[in-house]
Amino acid sequence: MKKIYLDYAATTPVAKEVLKEMLPYFSEKFGNAMSIHSSGQVALKAVDGARLKIASFFNATAPEIIFTGGATESNNLVIKGILKSYYSNFKSKPHIITSAFEHHCVLDACKAAEKEGLAEVTYVKPASDGVIDEKEIEKLIKSNTIMISIMYVNNEIGTVQPIAKIGKIVKKKNETRKENYFPIVFHTDATQAVNYFDCDVKKLNVDLLSMWAHKIYGPKGVGLLYVKRGTPIKKIQDGGDQEYKMRAGTHNVPGIVGLGAAIAEIKNQKSKIKIKDLRDYLIKRVLAEIPKAKLSGSKIKRSPNNANFNFQDVEGEGLLLSLDMDGIACSTGSACSSGALSPSHVLLSIGLKPEEAHGSLRITIGKYTTKKEIDFAINKIKSTVERLRKISGNVLQDFYKK
Repeated sequence: MKKIYLDYAATTPVAKEVLKEMLPYFSEKFGNAMSIHSSGQVALKAVDGARLKIASFFNATAPEIIFTGGATESNNLVIKGILKSYYSNFKSKPHIITSAFEHHCVLDACKAAEKEGLAEVTYVKPASDGVIDEKEIEKLIKSNTIMISIMYVNNEIGTVQPIAKIGKIVKKKNETRKENYFPIVFHTDATQAVNYFDCDVKKLNVDLLSMWAHKIYGPKGVGLLYVKRGTPIKKIQDGGDQEYKMRAGTHNVPGIVGLGAAIAEIKNQKSKIKIKDLRDYLIKRVLAEIPKAKLSGSKIKRSPNNANFNFQDVEGEGLLLSLDMDGIACSTGSACSSGALSPSHVLLSIGLKPEEAHGSLRITIGKYTTKKEIDFAINKIKSTVERLRKISGNVLQDFYKK
């Protein structure tokens, strides 16, 4: 059975061009980038070359790019590193603003800070279309607000947030703050945005930006954090002096080379147009041909590869497993929380009821997806939804009434 992969938001295959650049650094040019001998210098040159490519893409300088083990580590460094910097200068409890539908690594880091009494946190809810209103964030800023963290593109419903507008608000607020007061630091998790949207950090007005290589046809286990020069952040991991003393640990040279190569490949506009056209075709057919099917989140302010559907009277996990048996890989939400039985916090945040959230299906397409695959998937979804509805009847509704 041919497998049809429609879960590109969870991870992407390593592109052949990317793998080709990585391969020599596994066993031929395997030196430690911190070693001063020639083998080490070859590795360091590769790391520096990747850093320059990436800095150019983000319109940053090379020292502002910090390599990490992935976006989860980058996001933890942001939350904990900013708090650590704050407490080295002030004693009062700081305030953090984030969204209610951030990735769990941001939410859990913020909740941990709350539990430990290190910060008070406000979780702003998106509108029913899955978009944050920048004016709501402006209203929430207080005299002790030190950080705002809003993801660029939501990983489950694909909605795009007004990052540049929020950045302008933060910049304006900082201009009115006292000279000796801790500034408001603005961070965005751009993991799902890098492939499709402008990530020029100056246009976005961000101080910190995180992303992960395996979402852009690069390898797993490597990511980065852009840190604007002068941003008050401290390291949270002790060890060597790697990454401008911001992130200790031996460089993952093949991974870093792969990240640089994957970033360099993000130029093919034809591929992006093809993906959006396929996504629009998918949405149109599903909504027209499957009764009681709804699209979660904005259709306009949305990543071109994402379609998140809600099917009434269908249990999402059953739908997912049935499709998998037919060779179709998709998702009921974030892969990081797919083992949880609780409904998606993202879908609940936009106003869906628990029984509605349990009937969700996330389909995310990529540059290798074909129209033939989409047609096959739609037909299987139609027949599977019809079959599951006959089986379930009103069982789910009766359950939630109790």
